[in-house]
Amino acid sequence: MTGVDEKARRYALLKAQLDMAQREDKAVMLVVAGHAATHKSVLVNQLNHWLENRQTEVHALAPSEEDRLRPYWWRYWRRVPARGRVGVFVHGWYGDVLFARVEQRIQAGAFADRLDEINRFEATLTHDNVVVVKVWLDIDEAQQAERLHHLQSDPTHSWQVSERHWQRHAQYAAIQQCAEQMREATHTAHAPWHCIASETPSQQLKEITALLQDALSQPALLPAASAGKLLQGANGPLEGDKARLAPQRLAIDDELASEGSAKNSKIPKKRYRQALDELQARLANNHRRCLQRSIPVVLAFEGHDAAGKGGSIHRVTTALDARYYRVYSVSAPSDEERLQPWLWRFWRRLPQDGRVAIFDRTWYGRVLVERVEGFARKSAWQRGFTEICHFEDQLLAHGAVVGKFFLAISKDEQLKRFKARANTPHKQHKLTDEDWRNRQRWDDYQQALEDMLAHTHTQGAPWQLINTDDKRRARLSVLTQLNDLLETRLESP
Repeated sequence: MTGVDEKARRYALLKAQLDMAQREDKAVMLVVAGHAATHKSVLVNQLNHWLENRQTEVHALAPSEEDRLRPYWWRYWRRVPARGRVGVFVHGWYGDVLFARVEQRIQAGAFADRLDEINRFEATLTHDNVVVVKVWLDIDEAQQAERLHHLQSDPTHSWQVSERHWQRHAQYAAIQQCAEQMREATHTAHAPWHCIASETPSQQLKEITALLQDALSQPALLPAASAGKLLQGANGPLEGDKARLAPQRLAIDDELASEGSAKNSKIPKKRYRQALDELQARLANNHRRCLQRSIPVVLAFEGHDAAGKGGSIHRVTTALDARYYRVYSVSAPSDEERLQPWLWRFWRRLPQDGRVAIFDRTWYGRVLVERVEGFARKSAWQRGFTEICHFEDQLLAHGAVVGKFFLAISKDEQLKRFKARANTPHKQHKLTDEDWRNRQRWDDYQQALEDMLAHTHTQGAPWQLINTDDKRRARLSVLTQLNDLLETRLESP
């Protein structure tokens, strides 16, 4: 009878997975953590055998050199399964923080901070229809010792026991204490912990498959009443750190007015060329120093249509070694990207240490074009401010330079450039119907921009507002501000 029940559970699980794969309405991430000698490898292997392999990926990560050259969460963001797929993580991000604390590589404060980061990560995933299932496999200390001795004395299984297993057994009390703190701090309504006693693998598998089948079958979207509470963990709202962010109100119109004289004092071409050469030489030197010190640089360019983002980026890249930078022109997400959480396509493009990633349009599309054009629900773009700040916090924590440039243009100057493009054959491709349509919604975009600047102008990643009515002056301003950012970072330890 047991075999019949097991077969029924297996096919029920597979059917639920295949149904989800066909719907492509959500993804599932299963985290299997726990003490040593709790059958984790047996369970994961059995699950992988039962599930459709082409729709499942198993990760037991030891960080690679490529992982270490990028912000910590990059290694997990790039492995988030697409909607319709399942990702299984052995220990995952919980093993990293747990054993770091047990081995005293991080202190209590850093441990608490990392757990807050985990809550933010899982909340962001949940908002993007990724269901996170977390299982802790428990065992008492005496049973763990008995099982390790039994495995080690059996010639066919002794290879499964290493010095690391005995080390974890010696650390049992510390692991148990820290794991309880970890589970309490990260047990949320949208990603709760499920503790399973270490009995037989078949009983454990029964309980895990029931949890996984439920996750595969449940509705994709959370009830509306729960959506606003996702960033709340055991320690209160995670988005309540307004004082830390200390936003400063920046006004685009004020910036344009402050440089209004630029219209009447165009920089002479000869002086512009001289200043451009000097600033690019300075930038080339600063980039070499960043490369030598393995400092990554992430540059975000936003701005009004026809404000000259492409021209400014070109003046920046002219000074850089082509081997060590990439420019990403961000447009509507691809079919692959639509199956992932919205930040995934930016995380996966982050540069290695010492290199430069330049984004022409950025993650700020969530709170700009997606907001104005109605591509994102109000709750999604409002939440985007917090998610963006947390994203940039991770870059800063890794030691990156985050440069954010908003290229502003007056409405009259934009119209002049639109008409010039329309009348210039080799520039006509730059002008689209969408540009004219966006211009008609100028006031809506201005309000979105003001809100963006108010919520995301932070001490570590401030916005640089550039008046672009004078293109030459604007390009020199971008280079000056960028050099200042790099030199400030290079002066720090």
